[in-house]
Amino acid sequence: KQWYQRRVRGGCSKMTNPHGKRRGTRYMFSRDFRKRGMIPLSTYMKVYKTGDIVDIKGNGTVTKGMPYKAYHGKTGRVYNVSKRAVGVIVNKRVKGRILAKKINLRVEHISHSKCRDDFLNRVVKNELVKKEAKASGVYVSTRRAPVNPKSAHTVKGKGIQIEEVCPIRYEFIA
Repeated sequence: KQWYQRRVRGGCSKMTNPHGKRRGTRYMFSRDFRKRGMIPLSTYMKVYKTGDIVDIKGNGTVTKGMPYKAYHGKTGRVYNVSKRAVGVIVNKRVKGRILAKKINLRVEHISHSKCRDDFLNRVVKNELVKKEAKASGVYVSTRRAPVNPKSAHTVKGKGIQIEEVCPIRYEFIA
């Protein structure tokens, strides 16, 4: 029993949780089904510029330049580009406040974010609509309108008796 107590953290005889940097990342940093092995070259061919919005996703194949687990799944903005790595500014919540953290990641662990694609497509579409409206002399609103609720209607059933449903009155049985 003595040899066991010396090996366990704190001299306690019960088993404890691990305390490492990669604690609780069994599924987070594991590769997907049929996505193991070599990383495709397209990952290294992507061009990152300062100001780009990127998504951080740790790749378990490459342990160098890997993000800490708190940054996995976060979106940040590129502030520095080097030979193999990229500097990213990410917001991190620490207790009650949000801090802007600067982290350096290798290119295997980041990808261009698609969060802005919908907005940019809408801008292009709105410009075309405005141009056509100006040519025809008609005012067109380019604002997004919420979907209106469905209009009232009556449901008719052929040969079906209408049955009124109401709750049964509560009766105390002694």
